[in-house]
Amino acid sequence: MGDEIVSNELAKKNEAKQDLGGKKEIIGMIHCAGTVEHSLRELEIYAQEGLSGAIVENYHGTAGHVIEVLKRARNSSIKLGVNILPNEYWVSREIAEETGASFIQLDHIAGHYTRGTFCNSIDPTIPVYGGVWPKYYTPIAGSDFAADLLLAKTRAAAIVITGEGTGIETPISKLQFARNVLGDHRLIVGAGVTAKNCLEQLAIADGCIVGSAFKAKTYLPVDVYRVRDFMAKVKSKYVIL
Repeated sequence: MGDEIVSNELAKKNEAKQDLGGKKEIIGMIHCAGTVEHSLRELEIYAQEGLSGAIVENYHGTAGHVIEVLKRARNSSIKLGVNILPNEYWVSREIAEETGASFIQLDHIAGHYTRGTFCNSIDPTIPVYGGVWPKYYTPIAGSDFAADLLLAKTRAAAIVITGEGTGIETPISKLQFARNVLGDHRLIVGAGVTAKNCLEQLAIADGCIVGSAFKAKTYLPVDVYRVRDFMAKVKSKYVIL
């Protein structure tokens, strides 16, 4: 009888959280700084602290480093994604097939920028989380943010919106504009989410990708206490996917 009461109370708490904004996807970034073992330890931290998933990225490492981490993490309890910079869709696609990663992240999936190119031939069998007007890319003159968002909506399972750089907060106005254009299509904040601003950001977005907020510098190890504090803040209001 006591167990039933506890179970009912937990159910009520979960329902209340869902009423405040539903379920949110929290994805941790693994920058591949240090050894493969360091990256695997970061993945363990993300899993034990209840994140939805993790993206393994060659930001401080190599594609080979990414492959080795993903291969050794096949049995992870959280979903894994791959991002090979700069915006290498087909390389990421091959790695996802080889390692069993469940999604791909791309800096941009629509729009035209003053540097870099993108192949718009997307294989729909592996979901893509793709950016529009992302950090470190300048749209060419005459670009239309709304039109690029609508095109991205046809190519990506989730649209990723960022501010101007790594660790820099994504403007709420940019995030809200994307939400207005995209409707209920999945929207992810891709940069600058912290324990201080996460509730405001997640009030608009369906989830977030977090990397630099979990460590003192991007090349240093993930700090379990930063992850724990962040997740406690998110869980105070939202259910984690």
